[in-house]
Amino acid sequence: MGKKKKKRALKTEGERKLPGCKNISATGADEKATEDKKKVNPGLVAASILLLVGVLIGVWYFIFILSERGGYYPENIPVSNILLITLDTTRADHLGCYGYRAARTPNIDRLAAEGVLFRNAYCSAPLTLPSHATILTGLEPFVHSVRNNGHYLPEGVKTIAEILKDKGYRTAAFVSSFSVDSRFGLDRGFEVYDDDYQPDLPFKTMNSERRAADTYARFARWLENNHRNKFFCWLHYYDPHLPYDPPEPFKQEFADRPYDGEIAYMDVYVGKILQLLEEKGIADRTVIIVAGDHGEGLGERVELGHGVFLYEETVRVPLIFWGRKVFTRPVSIEARVRLTDIAPTVLSWLGESVESLKLQGQSLENYFRKKAKEDREVYLETFYPRENFGWSELVGIISERWKLIQSPLPELFDLRKDPGERVNLYALNQEIASRLKQRLEELILGSGGYSASQTRRPEDLERLRSLGYLNLAPAKEPASYPDPKEKIDLLKLVQEAQAYEYQEKYELAEEAYRKILDETPDSPASYVNLALILARQNRMDEAVEILNRGLQRLPDSEILLVRLGHTYAFSGKFLLALKTMEKVLSVNPRNVDALTVSAGILDAAGRKKEAWDLYRRALEVEPESKTLRASLAASLASAGRLQEAIEIYKKLIEDYPNDQSLYQFAGLAYSYLGDHDQAIFYLKQAVAIMPTRSGYFNLAVACEKAGRIKEAIEYFRLYLENSSGDRKEAVEAARRELERLEKKLSGD
Repeated sequence: MGKKKKKRALKTEGERKLPGCKNISATGADEKATEDKKKVNPGLVAASILLLVGVLIGVWYFIFILSERGGYYPENIPVSNILLITLDTTRADHLGCYGYRAARTPNIDRLAAEGVLFRNAYCSAPLTLPSHATILTGLEPFVHSVRNNGHYLPEGVKTIAEILKDKGYRTAAFVSSFSVDSRFGLDRGFEVYDDDYQPDLPFKTMNSERRAADTYARFARWLENNHRNKFFCWLHYYDPHLPYDPPEPFKQEFADRPYDGEIAYMDVYVGKILQLLEEKGIADRTVIIVAGDHGEGLGERVELGHGVFLYEETVRVPLIFWGRKVFTRPVSIEARVRLTDIAPTVLSWLGESVESLKLQGQSLENYFRKKAKEDREVYLETFYPRENFGWSELVGIISERWKLIQSPLPELFDLRKDPGERVNLYALNQEIASRLKQRLEELILGSGGYSASQTRRPEDLERLRSLGYLNLAPAKEPASYPDPKEKIDLLKLVQEAQAYEYQEKYELAEEAYRKILDETPDSPASYVNLALILARQNRMDEAVEILNRGLQRLPDSEILLVRLGHTYAFSGKFLLALKTMEKVLSVNPRNVDALTVSAGILDAAGRKKEAWDLYRRALEVEPESKTLRASLAASLASAGRLQEAIEIYKKLIEDYPNDQSLYQFAGLAYSYLGDHDQAIFYLKQAVAIMPTRSGYFNLAVACEKAGRIKEAIEYFRLYLENSSGDRKEAVEAARRELERLEKKLSGD
């Protein structure tokens, strides 16, 4: 009975009317469809089959061909600009795209979300200048020879800017700190190298820097005239560097995390770059490379800052490639790569042979094409402890899962099981440590190397020693450089002293620096830091005594001689300053500080030609220096070489159009030259920018000389209305001259 009911139900369901049909059952519809099949056009069938085949081919192409490309279209690079953005002192793990939830980095995250994100990228040295030298050359520090901040890139070492310039790219760089100043050689190949931070200061100091807003603004001005050209441009943002001091509103919002506040502020100006590219219509033909130069210690291993150790927090960095027409699908790559690989990648885009250039880095193109997944070996080093504190250098290698840090107390970490580097396995894995140490030596010596069974040749040991690797090849009488890990308490004291200095607690800083000097008497920085603190307390004689004590121990130290020369000059002991700076120039003929101080002293002494020579030598190193150019112009004007001075002032005005003093000086030079119309033109520009009593006075005199009596009267009156605080004699002289001119105008 149940079966019959079910069968009847099925029949009833089949007899239901189809929507829009009359008296036709589903069964009837099937019969009609069967009849219609007999009437199908054979041509239509063939067309349908061809269409299906075409679709299948398209799917096959998409799946196998396009996926093979990995969304990477290098054929669009020849028509693209290349924009390198380096984020100084930026840890990868403090960006949103690397999983840091507390980050506010939407613009960097956007580039990562739309481009290629390398999750495990490493620098070679946790220091600004060596790392940027590696980025721009594709060479390891032991090849390009920049081992610490303040070193010089040797002549003959080529940068990618030089090669790109030869390929027809316009080249420009906009950098934000003294660490990468043009004097150190990174300007090679750049038509524009804008390192004009704090231009109104007479000297650049090691702490000279500018915020991202200023660096971005200078880039924007340059792009206004160059966006129609194919260009390679490098922008360097320095903000997340000690001491952390983000501007508002980031200062308040990140009061408990100022380092993150600096990064959030910097991210805004990454976004402004993207916006500007869109506005100029060149976003689609620009490839952007974003790279951190090194990370930052935030106290995890005591270190606040970077440079002393080689732990992950200071050597792992962000690395992102973005380009709408080149990287068309987002990719996140886990493989370990290096900043050393950036230059070879760019050069491979140009068809250059990385092998012929003998670079240590390798192109990343196979990762873009999804043809490579392997981790690359990473070389690591820091000579900062040796040069700055007299402690041992550290050298390291990351290979497969292992990280070896070679030092007097070596460390071996299994990064796969222990990414926080908390368990030193060196004593338990001597075979692995030995193999990695050998590989490290092979990398440095630049050869396939000897086998484990071979003994190192004497010439190999000598070369390692000559490169400074005393841990790898100790001298016959080894120097006693302690491991930085043995100096943790002293490192804490150094950091305390720096904090006291920043807070202007000079007495506490002095106390700390004296203790540091007792512990590190072979470090020039120890004497300089203490001398600077004494000078800030106007104790110049004591500062001189400390520096001379350092020179007794380190007689050829350039840094000590320069600081001593400055201290003598500030103390008014100009002859001693001149003699000291002459010693500096015998050590380094291109030392800008020594050239500038010596030129100023000789200029004031009336030895003009000698001064001009030194000014010009300094300008060869720092051609953008506002102070040097203005000083040379003033010296030339005072010697009657007015036209030469005027040409310098005109160029300065082009570069600093809002500096009223430059218009004043140019106007005065024209006035002395007898060209009163030009004098009045420039002097009026000066008072339009900033009305000053000296500006009104000079303009009144120029108008009087030009016979423009009414204007002269007007400006003398303005001078007198604003003369409060000026010399009484000058005020009286102006009043008498005004009365005389008024009488003359009235005909009395």
